Amino acid sequence: MNNRSVRQITISALLIAMGIIIPMVMPRFTVGPSSFTLASHVPVFVAMFISPAVAIAVSLGTGFGFFLSATPIIALRALSHLLFAIIGAIVLQKYPHILINKKRHFTLWNGSLQFFNFWIALIHSAAELAVVSAFYTLGNLPETYYTQGYMYSIFLLMGLGGVIHSLVDFSIAYFLAAILSKQMDIPAFTAAKKQIDTTNKFFLATATKK
Repeated sequence: MNNRSVRQITISALLIAMGIIIPMVMPRFTVGPSSFTLASHVPVFVAMFISPAVAIAVSLGTGFGFFLSATPIIALRALSHLLFAIIGAIVLQKYPHILINKKRHFTLWNGSLQFFNFWIALIHSAAELAVVSAFYTLGNLPETYYTQGYMYSIFLLMGLGGVIHSLVDFSIAYFLAAILSKQMDIPAFTAAKKQIDTTNKFFLATATKK
């Protein structure tokens, strides 16, 4: 086993542990029957910046971890993160330049990055909504969900609320990964930096010729 594999396994294990611990210690915001824990998805989002393999490992690890420490619906919602994690990690691996704005700077206020963030949030929310809807149909949710109706308690609160929650957590993960990339190799950021260096060298060579 080479050093890169050992490193990825170690990082995956740390992110899985964080993914299980964060929901236990971070602030929780309750709206009606729904609740949202700040930064609960950050480990999976950080894993996306590293590689598809790490994103898969962290999604599966946190999902199965919740089967041991939480209710089945929470565990299945966590496992549903596998969908957006794989898609997001593959996109970042193929198109790391979306992390850079037109001025070749790393910033969250970047049209391409926010477009990516929004679509990942939609996929994220839709997958969790499918899980919760299945439990709703089977009558396995608390009574408060049924008294307020599907459209409000599930589709609006959990669907729209899930999109907003995902957008916020991705932003936190981006800032964290950007900081870490200054001290260690975060592949998506490393690849984006190489593109910046290549572009800078091109403009420098063009300016020198003139």
